[in-house]
Amino acid sequence: MENEKLRIDKYLWAIRIFKTRAQAADACDSGRVKWNENSVKASKQVHIGEQYDIRTPDRKWTIKVTGLLHNRKAYSEAINFYEDLTPEEDLDFNKSQASSFYTGKRLSKVGRPTKLQRRDLDDFMDN
Repeated sequence: MENEKLRIDKYLWAIRIFKTRAQAADACDSGRVKWNENSVKASKQVHIGEQYDIRTPDRKWTIKVTGLLHNRKAYSEAINFYEDLTPEEDLDFNKSQASSFYTGKRLSKVGRPTKLQRRDLDDFMDN
């Protein structure tokens, strides 16, 4: 098993950091995946014990490879193949990003008024 070969883009896809392998490859090619402070190409071979810094649209990750996963599995199984070493300050950054991020979904009962609210508003504006 020492000579097992696995590309970084396939590994990041398999452990569910990215939704698609194309997104993982794009992240590697655009410099958002780093190993030893250097950007890596999508074709780089992954080895157990290596540590990677990854920036996704949602959050920052620092992971240590604990096992090689060739095929995508359920999240509950995939988390056994890496160790999340993300520093506390990056986790705080991730939380602040998530709370300020607009998803585009309209909140319930916010926005267009109901018929009753509209009538009340019309009455208010007429007076």
